[in-house]
Amino acid sequence: MMRGEKAGLRARHEADVPLLHALHEDVASRSRQDPRPWQPLPPERSPFVVAETSEKAVPFSAVELDSGELAGAASLWGIDLHNRSAHLGLSLLPAFRGRGLGSDIVRVLCAYGFTVRGLQRLQVDTLEDNVPMITAATKAGFTVEGTLRRSAWVCGTFLDEVVLGLLAHEWTP
Repeated sequence: MMRGEKAGLRARHEADVPLLHALHEDVASRSRQDPRPWQPLPPERSPFVVAETSEKAVPFSAVELDSGELAGAASLWGIDLHNRSAHLGLSLLPAFRGRGLGSDIVRVLCAYGFTVRGLQRLQVDTLEDNVPMITAATKAGFTVEGTLRRSAWVCGTFLDEVVLGLLAHEWTP
């Protein structure tokens, strides 16, 4: 397990999937996180099921260290080994939001990406009104690099996306 101050990231366990699947079933939230249209899925086809390891994505389960409880999911995805870059993302269960876990998880993902995987760039793509994610990323050292105007179709309207980036030499462990 990789540990931060408040949260740890560990391998996804089969027992995590039913709890994490609740994040998929929250249509409004899931529609804001995934560019694909939401559709109902049974738990065995949940996007949180890890079928096999991949060079392109590393899924984690996020655990609150004080309680040991599953707090959500986090991942590095879109890993590009040639350019040594990846995207990062996280999703917290409602009971764990607003506790500062998001900022800590972003820092742990950065440690994994830069020190374990040897990446040189990490990127966050989020909706412009996702203040918790933008705040978590900027606290970890990410810089807002731009806005993709009206690029995300979310529940009947187009929204802007914000792109934030962090380079290995800018990162402070």
